[in-house]
Amino acid sequence: MHVPDGFLDAPTSVATGVVAAAGVGIALRKARAELDDRTAPMAGLVAAFVFAGQMINFPVGAGTSGHLLGGALAAVLVGPWTGALCISVVLLVQALFMADGGLTALGTNITLMGLVGCFVGYAVFRLALAALPRTLGSVPVAAGIGALVSVPAAAAVFTLLFAIGGTADVAVAKVLTAMLGWHTVIGVGEAIVTALVVSAVVASRPDLVHGARGIARRTSLRTAEAVA
Repeated sequence: MHVPDGFLDAPTSVATGVVAAAGVGIALRKARAELDDRTAPMAGLVAAFVFAGQMINFPVGAGTSGHLLGGALAAVLVGPWTGALCISVVLLVQALFMADGGLTALGTNITLMGLVGCFVGYAVFRLALAALPRTLGSVPVAAGIGALVSVPAAAAVFTLLFAIGGTADVAVAKVLTAMLGWHTVIGVGEAIVTALVVSAVVASRPDLVHGARGIARRTSLRTAEAVA
């Protein structure tokens, strides 16, 4: 989903840059409440995992590419604000050193993958978790559902931005079809990967998973009471 330089006009790129800057600025403050000495290393691991996952790119059409986003995964593991920072750092490194995306489009990419991906994914995760049994086993399932929805949601927002300020001579309907079609398929893959990774971490260290904190505490208390 990396948007290249010049794909959106200057006013749209500036607007998304302002949104991204504001989102990252707020995330820098909010992330302090999500991280502590135990969970801070997890943020680094999440960023590294997403960086590796995003290296697998394939063309979607009209100059854009598709790949795993990792927003929902990051949000569930380390919290939505910290997750947005992780994705933003990954996108910055990719734009500076790997020519993946562009510097003038960095705000757009952070908005789509860092903000929309994380917060839509986390919101859907919370809704799904509320509808499922309050057990640790529900956390990976809800995370997968959040990932499934977050990817086409980001693709839909991109299509809206393209409709407002796209510079390529491509019909909006064609872009919408290509983006939603491909990214729905990507969303299925991302849901599977997200569920598996979250399941592995929950099985070993549920206390480190931001999305499982309340459930993990209740499970620990029940285990302690049963032992007593």
